[in-house]
Amino acid sequence: MTAEPPTGDGGAGPARGRVGRWRDQAVAFGWLVLVWNLLWGEFTWGNLAAGLLVGGAVLLFFPLPPVTFGGRLRPWALLAFAGAFVVELVVASAHIARIAVQPGCRPRGAILAVRLRVRTDLNLALTAEAVSLVPGTLILEVDREAGVLYVHVLDVRGPQDLVVNRARVLEVERRIVRAVGSDAELRRVRSDAVDKENP
Repeated sequence: MTAEPPTGDGGAGPARGRVGRWRDQAVAFGWLVLVWNLLWGEFTWGNLAAGLLVGGAVLLFFPLPPVTFGGRLRPWALLAFAGAFVVELVVASAHIARIAVQPGCRPRGAILAVRLRVRTDLNLALTAEAVSLVPGTLILEVDREAGVLYVHVLDVRGPQDLVVNRARVLEVERRIVRAVGSDAELRRVRSDAVDKENP
């Protein structure tokens, strides 16, 4: 009778699971700290310390459901996302300021239902956060099952503005997937963009 050779991965499965959970918690913690500083509008040592405390308290007392991260971090794409986000922030702030001081201006709002192409919980959360942080847009509801974001947009003057705002949300999703998505998710976003360019 011959003995079976060892598989060589004894205990590796649970270990990888623990590492994955710690990694997911670290990603969530980092985003909580970042969002805290963005909500305050400036990066200071005090805001950073408060963000660390608040992020730690949220994860400790209000444990988030497990959000798996199956993608990979792409530093250059992440830098491009950050740069585009800052530009959008400045442009949108200037637009809202112009509306606020323009005499007799009564901007009309609209609610859009935008179906995302990548329907993971992480992508829904990151896209919703990034869209909500830009002045003039606000996430009202998230349909997790259908992967739909309900977005309130300001200063809508016609049907073309609806098309532009929907495309803007999908572009934010594309940048996020390029920065932290998996290869399969990136292909899905790219193929959808090609299909729209070549109907």
